[in-house]
Amino acid sequence: MIKLEPLTKYHDRNGFDCGSAPLNRFLRQTARQHAERGISRTFVLVEDAAPAPKPILGFFSLNICEESTSVLPESIAKMLPDHGVGGVRVRRLAVAKSHQRQGLGKTLLAEALKKFDAISHAAGGIGLFVDAKDRAAKRFYERFGFVVLPPDEPQLFMPLNAIQKALK
Repeated sequence: MIKLEPLTKYHDRNGFDCGSAPLNRFLRQTARQHAERGISRTFVLVEDAAPAPKPILGFFSLNICEESTSVLPESIAKMLPDHGVGGVRVRRLAVAKSHQRQGLGKTLLAEALKKFDAISHAAGGIGLFVDAKDRAAKRFYERFGFVVLPPDEPQLFMPLNAIQKALK
């Protein structure tokens, strides 16, 4: 059975390979430091029964963010203050090459939506932002209802109401 856990020293970061050197490097060298400094939190998908150090099947990283309402679609921006508004950003999301094309990306994204929902209940937040690393990543997020923010940047957004609907 697979389980989502916060990244710790008991996870095999060096054995993870998603095929993207920057994502691998982040997990191996930066993710735990960011957690210790309060910059972001990284969550890993592992086999629950695996012995330590547990192999990582996939991961995502989240942090609190503030965005200008000017980057949001008019239909959303018109209901918000003119200044910056709070949200959560998916900084990175990756699946190990050995486990790609098995639905784990969707599982990780669903878990990120749940984390956002918990954060929004505790502290507010208008939605989930993500910077797609490439066209394939952009298409992945669009399949789940994220909208591209103008002017067709790699940044995408899913508003709070869409997240709540997706979680039902």
